[in-house]
Amino acid sequence: MATQENKQLAQKEKELGNAAYKKKEFETALVHYRAALTHDPTDITFHNNIAAVYFEQKEFKKCIEECEKAVEVGRENRADYKLIAKAFTRIGNAYRKLEDYKSAKTYFEKSLSEHRTPEVKSLLSDTEKKIKEMERLAYIDPAKAEEEKEKGNEYFKQGNYSTAVKHYSEAIKRNPDDAKLYSNRAACYTKLAAFDLGLKDCETCCRLDETFIKGWVRKGKILQGMQKSSEALTAYQKALEIDPNNAEALEGYRACTMAVHADPKEVWKKAMHDPEVQQILKDPAMRVILEQMHSDTKAVQEHLKNPQVASKIQKLLESGIIQLH
Repeated sequence: MATQENKQLAQKEKELGNAAYKKKEFETALVHYRAALTHDPTDITFHNNIAAVYFEQKEFKKCIEECEKAVEVGRENRADYKLIAKAFTRIGNAYRKLEDYKSAKTYFEKSLSEHRTPEVKSLLSDTEKKIKEMERLAYIDPAKAEEEKEKGNEYFKQGNYSTAVKHYSEAIKRNPDDAKLYSNRAACYTKLAAFDLGLKDCETCCRLDETFIKGWVRKGKILQGMQKSSEALTAYQKALEIDPNNAEALEGYRACTMAVHADPKEVWKKAMHDPEVQQILKDPAMRVILEQMHSDTKAVQEHLKNPQVASKIQKLLESGIIQLH
């Protein structure tokens, strides 16, 4: 154990080191921290301070070695667990700088086992995300994705849709930016009546490639199956913007148009998504006119004489919001 006098000398050197550290005079800081250690080699803090300097100098391997010495000294001298946790955290941060995220994760976990802080929990969580993302990127292999897609196609043709899903899912992991793979898996989900999963895949497919017509057609079909005719109509419209002659899109569009007009709720829902209809209904003068038309059918004839009002009424008639008997 260091004498009281030595401890005081060590503290003075530490204070000089801290002053130099704050001025970013790192070499001077190191001289003082090392001097502090010669006076009192049992204090973990001086090792932690030296490690902090190495970290600032981007000497990350030296920083790690110094922190390991800090832990050793701390354990031998029953240092405060917070100081040991601090050394482990700095090792974790140094490994992060070296992009060795798995080692960083190990040391953040060690730090948390000594002393739990929100800061280190956040560092651990972020490091785990980085590891996951690196593993995901390392797994990408378009050639293997193509092999899995072919297997999926074979099982799909055989009517074995659940096995086809497994192969398409593996293909997606191998090449997550290929829109067609999501469309293929969506087709399987449709056959398995898993419409929610199919819809999710169609949305991903359309987001990755807005010009891939099959994605929009498949989305339309799934929405039809879910009895969401107005949303299906929008998907078919997108498909027809890409190819106005696409037979499946035309057929779906016609079927949905009929369904929408046959269902008052769907009519209202679709109309309320139309900005022009919204604007007309927000107009106070038009609301008064609509009230009059509701209570007095003869009022319609009068209002139709005004060209501006007539065009707005025509729009509401076309959208199905109002009907004239």
